[in-house]
Amino acid sequence: MIILPSAYLPSVEWFAYAKAGDCTIDLGEHFIKRSERNRTRILAPDGVMDLSAQVRNANRPRTPMCDMRLDYSKRWQHQHWGALVASYKGSPYFDYYAELIEPFYRREWKFLIDYNLEITRCLCRAAGVTMPAVSDHYITAADGDLDLRPKQKEGSAFVAEPYFQVFSDRQPFASNLSFIDLLFAEGPESISTLAASLRAK
Repeated sequence: MIILPSAYLPSVEWFAYAKAGDCTIDLGEHFIKRSERNRTRILAPDGVMDLSAQVRNANRPRTPMCDMRLDYSKRWQHQHWGALVASYKGSPYFDYYAELIEPFYRREWKFLIDYNLEITRCLCRAAGVTMPAVSDHYITAADGDLDLRPKQKEGSAFVAEPYFQVFSDRQPFASNLSFIDLLFAEGPESISTLAASLRAK
């Protein structure tokens, strides 16, 4: 089994494993600051940009993911959608997928895990990837499991397959960004890039 964290606009690596199957998203773990639980990376005109969904009590240690509430006091949704439009409006498939993604920046969700799951389901449907199973209880990794929850992942077979990014004419390839970078660039062909990014050991 492959154990995935709940993630905000999950990475290409996350989606590569989701496509491979036998994955479970662990909603029973504790929140980890400065991680993909509430942070993603996109390619902006000036380079790679981090986008962080604002949460309450981020500094409180050992807070269960299911208790993490979103904080809308800083208008992060408005800022994130503006960054996505500025970065990807020139990409081949932005207009096709934007109407699916924009609603996630127009209404509020109470909990981070609900927001993450809904936007991930949307991206899975758009890409033709089966949504992974979800566990409400912490998963203890067993022998043979691939645990992608820690920041330092061991045993991953992911090697980013390059694709033509929106600013490829002026910037080097940036690997393992949010999956939306790949989706906006390649659309239905994204699934082939996901498959090519997992290498047999």
